Amino acid sequence: MALIVHKYGGTSMGSVERISNVAKRVAKWARAGHKMVVVPSAMSGETNRLLGLANELTPEVPNERVLREMDAIAATGEQVSVGLLSLALQAEGMDAVSYAGWQVPVYTDNAYTKARILSIDGTKVLKDLDAGRVVIITGFQGIDPQGNVTTLGRGGSDTSAVAVAAALKADECLIFTDVDGIYTTDPRIVPEARRLNSISFEEILEMASLGSKVLQIRSVEFAGKYHVPTRVLSSFTPWDIDINEEANSGTLITFEEDENMMEQAVISGIAFSRNEAKVSVLGVPDKPGIAYQILGAVAAANIEVDVIIQNTSKEGFTDFSFTVQRGDYAHTMEVLKDQVVPHLGQGVSLEGDTKICKVSIVGIGMRSHVGVASDMFRALSEEGINIQMISTSEIKTSVVLDEKYMELAVRALHKAFNLEEVKK
Repeated sequence: MALIVHKYGGTSMGSVERISNVAKRVAKWARAGHKMVVVPSAMSGETNRLLGLANELTPEVPNERVLREMDAIAATGEQVSVGLLSLALQAEGMDAVSYAGWQVPVYTDNAYTKARILSIDGTKVLKDLDAGRVVIITGFQGIDPQGNVTTLGRGGSDTSAVAVAAALKADECLIFTDVDGIYTTDPRIVPEARRLNSISFEEILEMASLGSKVLQIRSVEFAGKYHVPTRVLSSFTPWDIDINEEANSGTLITFEEDENMMEQAVISGIAFSRNEAKVSVLGVPDKPGIAYQILGAVAAANIEVDVIIQNTSKEGFTDFSFTVQRGDYAHTMEVLKDQVVPHLGQGVSLEGDTKICKVSIVGIGMRSHVGVASDMFRALSEEGINIQMISTSEIKTSVVLDEKYMELAVRALHKAFNLEEVKK
């Protein structure tokens, strides 16, 4: 008997009929003898609706008290989902019980709207499982040390599911989505994109961090840290599909490198993100401590920085540029204007650009092949695409481009690296 965690996204929970199908699928796994924990998202569109209502009443740059209330509002979407799914499972003859994050409890820090999980007390859940119950737990949320409801940020239900699987020492975590696995890139941009049967933890971690929407990056971090076997598969197959076929479908995230695969597949996928903005601090003194002076204030504001570049010094001054998520752009500019620029001296100015994108190639095979980055740059050059910034690691190369070239760049790179071909 295995302990299995199922996670279902908002599209899978989008209507009473779909919730009923989720219940039938979960019941199938339970009747096969597995201990079942389910982590559903809010119904499709519900979180946007709730936050839309909240945003009509909030200032442009909300303070901590406002963010606390927004979390309390947003968390209700998942609470509706778990209740409905529990009722649907009971209608299937299953003994089911639902819990909100604070009831488990899922402990988090108090960074409202983007809280991080600190620990999960699985005692109550394990007792229910031993009693033969199916347990449904809200994704996306937890409770801070002061007892306030917190949310984990968009896509946080993936993180909740893998974290719950890690805490319960589950045998596997199945992430059911509206796609049937992880592809070499988004098939909506490249119709020839190919589904991967497996992908290494390192590759999916890079792809998630670089903008791939299939898995939220923190869920991948949890999977890697605790070695939680994780599979991405479709919730739109018939619910009564053979359980063994279902258990081996989709894309498996692996934790052991296959050296033969590494030698054959140089690049596994193309990731991209429109959710980017570039900030430049111009004319700063080129001296030790400047990078910390700029980025320290940004980090203190809980803003994540991605690609960073500093230009060559000229007459003792330089330009310092970095990217942030587009939603953090206004806050970043405000922090720099109020807390940083006044202390850097005369002549320092700010520039920003919200019409950029990031496109990346990812693959563990890059470790054993030279010239991969140059192949990337050549493919972009042949399409007349200018590169604004470059960032590299051992298994990825990212470029920042004008947003209007994003889809062209993705298609060109997918073709340049022959990703439509099935690797033998």
